[in-house]
Amino acid sequence: ANGWLVVHRTDANMKPGPVVGYAPLKAGKNKDVTAILQEPVKSGEMLMLMLHGEEGGMKTGVFEYTLGAKEDGPVRKDGKLVMDVISAK
Repeated sequence: ANGWLVVHRTDANMKPGPVVGYAPLKAGKNKDVTAILQEPVKSGEMLMLMLHGEEGGMKTGVFEYTLGAKEDGPVRKDGKLVMDVISAK
């Protein structure tokens, strides 16, 4: 399904924090996805890359999620968030 690669701030607690960037994804495999960060991120900061869906929003192709909202919310597989944590370089 279509969706979003969302970049959240996170820390050692590994909970998703505020969104700092996102990029659209199309159904199927996606390569070389680039999310433009909308605020500064320092080297060493932890970022959570998370898959969000397109469901529940009012507009297709417009990222509408805010923390805790149902619009364009996180995707779960077997009850777990589809995500990975990285450190900014």
